[in-house]
Amino acid sequence: MNLKTIARLAGVSAVTVSNVINGNHNKVSQETIERVQKIIEETHYQPNAAARSLVLKQSRIIGVVIPGLTEEQPFSVSPYNAQILAHLERYIRNRGYYLMIRCVRRSREVIPAFSTWNVDGALLLGAFADDVEELQRELDIPAVFIDAYAEEMPFANVGIDDYKGGYLAAEYLLERGHEQIAFVGPSTEHLGVMRERYRGFCDAFGDRGMEPEFDHCFEADTLYECGVAAGKRIAFSDLCFTAAVAMSDVLALGVMEGLRQCGLSVPEDFSVVGFDDLPECRYSTPQLTTISQHLEEKARCAGEYLFSMIENKEPYTGQKKVDVELIERQSVRGIASDESIDLEE
Repeated sequence: MNLKTIARLAGVSAVTVSNVINGNHNKVSQETIERVQKIIEETHYQPNAAARSLVLKQSRIIGVVIPGLTEEQPFSVSPYNAQILAHLERYIRNRGYYLMIRCVRRSREVIPAFSTWNVDGALLLGAFADDVEELQRELDIPAVFIDAYAEEMPFANVGIDDYKGGYLAAEYLLERGHEQIAFVGPSTEHLGVMRERYRGFCDAFGDRGMEPEFDHCFEADTLYECGVAAGKRIAFSDLCFTAAVAMSDVLALGVMEGLRQCGLSVPEDFSVVGFDDLPECRYSTPQLTTISQHLEEKARCAGEYLFSMIENKEPYTGQKKVDVELIERQSVRGIASDESIDLEE
């Protein structure tokens, strides 16, 4: 089945069928539109995507950029990436578009590619502040950032309340009698997600007239193996930590394994809080208490911003912060209690 056959069955020209398919209805009568659409539905005709792209000057492709990966690493090295991509893909698919993934070391590396690829818009995960500035200046397609921070820079971004997430995690442990709490995650030196979470973590101590220990930070990439190594370092620390907040669930699970290898049991000997609320939290033993990012809502907001820009052909520079929530499971125990907190079936 092709366009000429549809035209013959409808008794119209191929140009008329093309106008119906591509939405140029002002050139076609309503009766003809209905007749052509009925034949298309009955014959299950699918227009050639490449040809339609040329006519409409749209590819119906959305590029999603994942930074921080080497050439050898798949994007699935981070379960967080897999989860956010799953939500983004479903939203994009339901809008009748297609998702294209590009993995890079730095987000700015996509600038030459996007200048030649025919994509209708871009979603950029976790770009650094200086990359945001360059991407905003160089990209000529609608673009929405996810989890980006940049000072005095107008751009469309969807993130979470990272400060609140760090605060809730520390507050939860402090309320249960823990005072020696380790902070495990990537460097907090630069403006961004980790600095905000660390700021919230420290303020939870400050609001109780306390200060976290100087050596309470254990720098580690958000990978399982890095968590295992950090867990061992925490176990042998002279500061006698009783709890840890890890900046990803996978990192937290690694910390738990590192502690186990050193003879410490979670939560009997040590308490751990993660960050993300991935499905893996419910599969671990014990199940992991964590900060939920509400990833589905996060992906939906990013998609809505992007498609608003595509459809209205106007730039958008708003900032959206999705709320966070602490999800209690089995990996935390109060210092003054022999009972674990809110066991989940």
